[in-house]
Amino acid sequence: MNKKKRLLATTEDKLVLVLYVSGMSPKSMEAIENINRICADQLENSFELEIIDLYKHPELAAEQQIVFSPSLVKRFPLPKKTLVGTFADSEKVIKGLGILFK
Repeated sequence: MNKKKRLLATTEDKLVLVLYVSGMSPKSMEAIENINRICADQLENSFELEIIDLYKHPELAAEQQIVFSPSLVKRFPLPKKTLVGTFADSEKVIKGLGILFK
């Protein structure tokens, strides 16, 4: 029996992610594609994803302490976690964000 994994959270809780990218560079585009795929495949409707272009909003880099791009920040649930890269390895991203499935 192949049951789809479900995110451990209450129905009110959603994983809140913010992806910081630098324009439409190849790495930024790859990161966007990979995070969209991971969210669609693994998290279904249990997430909110915001994508912020640091070229358009450079003040957010300092404000949010973003040093590298692309960076993925898990804002909720706590603890806050930040990952850097193109996020090609889904398992590493899920594990790195501390997401638990039942």
